[in-house]
Amino acid sequence: MNPFVTQIRNLGPARLAAMGGVAVGLIAFIIFFATRFSTPPLELLYGNLSATDSREITKQLELSGIPFKPNNNNTEILVPAEKVTPLRMQMAELGLPSGGTMGYEIFDNMDALSSTNFMQNVNLVRALEGELSRTIKAIEGVQNARVHLVMAQREMFTRETQEPTASVYIKMKTGRLSEGQVSAVQHLIAAAVPKLKPSNISIVDERGSLLSRSYENDQQMVAAQQDETRNKMEKRLSLAITSMVESALGPGKVRAEVRADMDFDKVVTAEEIFNPDSQVQRSSVTVNENNNSTESQPSDVSVANNLPDAQQNNGSGRAQTNENRTEETVNYEISKKTINQVRESGVVKRLSVAVMVDGTYTTADNGDRTFKALPEETMTKIEGVVKSAIGFDANRGDQVEVVNMPFTGFDDLSKGPEEFNLLGFNKEEIMRMAEGLGVAVVAVLVILLVVRPLVTRAFESMPQGEDALMSEGMAQLSGPGGVPMPGSQAEEEEDLDELIDIDKVEGRVKASSLRKISDIVDKHPEEALAIVRTWLYQEV
Repeated sequence: MNPFVTQIRNLGPARLAAMGGVAVGLIAFIIFFATRFSTPPLELLYGNLSATDSREITKQLELSGIPFKPNNNNTEILVPAEKVTPLRMQMAELGLPSGGTMGYEIFDNMDALSSTNFMQNVNLVRALEGELSRTIKAIEGVQNARVHLVMAQREMFTRETQEPTASVYIKMKTGRLSEGQVSAVQHLIAAAVPKLKPSNISIVDERGSLLSRSYENDQQMVAAQQDETRNKMEKRLSLAITSMVESALGPGKVRAEVRADMDFDKVVTAEEIFNPDSQVQRSSVTVNENNNSTESQPSDVSVANNLPDAQQNNGSGRAQTNENRTEETVNYEISKKTINQVRESGVVKRLSVAVMVDGTYTTADNGDRTFKALPEETMTKIEGVVKSAIGFDANRGDQVEVVNMPFTGFDDLSKGPEEFNLLGFNKEEIMRMAEGLGVAVVAVLVILLVVRPLVTRAFESMPQGEDALMSEGMAQLSGPGGVPMPGSQAEEEEDLDELIDIDKVEGRVKASSLRKISDIVDKHPEEALAIVRTWLYQEV
C-alpha cells in the first residue's frame, strides 16, 4: 500500500479537518488579494447623496454596465478611477445629482384646475428656494445649500407691509466662504426675489456661525462698505510695494504695511464762474428823435383872436422850437461756467507706509551667519520706488519709512517643494508596491507560522512514535542477553558492546524497554496499532 495514503489515514479525521480548513482559508486569502489587485482602484463619484439621487445614479450605472460600489449607507458611490470624469459629465446631462431640491419643474406635473391659490403660492416659493439652492451649490467649494424664503403678503385694511426675508444654510467641502462670497450670495438672492434687501438675508454655515452681517439701518451698511473699501486699498498698495521690492531683493525679503486715511463724506458742489474778459455782443438798438414846434404869442386877448382865422389875421410874434435825441442800447453776453459735482467715493487724505527689508548674510567657516546691512544708495532707491508705487504726495502729508533690519526665521526661498520621487517611482506607485509587498509578507508568514507548524506536527508525531516502537521492538526481538540479530546495526558496534558489562545492565535494559513501550502505547494507541498493522502487512 502507498505509505503516503497510510500516513494520511493515520492522521485521524480531526487533524484532516483542521488541515483542510487551513488550506481552504489560505486559498481564499490568496484569491481575495489576487482579486483585490486585479480590480481597478475605485474613486468617489459623488458623496452626501440623498436617497433619490443615489437611486437614480445607481440605476443609470446599472444600465450602462459600469461597476460601482455604494458606501456609507448609499450616500457615496465609488466607481473606477478612469470613469469618474466621463460619468460626471454624463450625469450632468441627465441633471443628476439634483441635490434633493425641486425647482420650477414642480409645475410640470401640476394640475392647474384642481390647485388652489394657496397651493400655487406655496409651490412658487418652493420653486424659488430650489432654484436658488442649485445656483448657490454651483459656487466652487460649496457642497450643499438650502434657502428658506418668507414672502410676506400685505394684510387687508393695513397700510404697513412686511418686507420679505431669507435665511440660507451653506455647507462647504473645505474651508469657509469669504466675505466677498457672502456678499455675492446676499445680492444674488436679493436680485432674484422682489423687494428683498441684502440686509434681510442671513447666511449660516455648517458650524452654526453667522456669516452675513446684520445691519440695523443703512448707515451701518455704508460704514461696513467704507471699511471694506479702505482695507482693499491698503492691501492693494501693500502687495504692489512687496512685489516691486521683492523683484530686486528676492522673495521673503520685504514686509510692507500701509495705513490709508480716507474721507468718505458725500460732497455736492454747485459752482458758477463768469468771465468778464470773454464777452459777445448779443443785440444793439439805436433810437433817433427830431422834434420841431412853432408857437405864436398873441398881444391881447379878444374874441377876434379866438376865431379860426385869428392867426392869419393876427400879425403878432411867433416862437419856434427844434429838439434832436439819439439813444443806443447794446446787449452783451458774458461767458458763464456752471459746475455741479457730486463725490460719493472715498478720497485719500493721507498715506502712511512702513517698509521693512532684509539685508544680506555671510556664513563663516563655523556656520555662524552674520547680518550685513544694505548700502545707503540701495535704501534710497527702494524708498523712491515705494513712493512711486503709492503715488506719494507731500502736500497731503504722506509718510514713507523704509527700515533695513534682519529677519528672524526667514531664509531665501530658492525652490518650491519638489514632487516625491524615489528611483523613478512616484508616491502612488511606491504605495501600491508596498501594499503588494505587505500582502506577500503576510502570506509567507501565514504559511510559515500557521500552515507549516500544523503540517509538521501532524506528520512528525507519527514517525516519532513508530521509530520508538520499532527500536524497542527490535531490542526485544534481539533475543536474551542482548545478542543482536543478524543484519542489524548492533553487529557493527559489537566490539564496543563487549566493553559493557551486559550482566549488570541486562535486567535494567529489559525493564526500561518494557516500561517505555508501555508508556508509548498508552500515549499513542493509534500509532501503535498502525505499526502492528504495518508489521502484519509486511509479513504477509
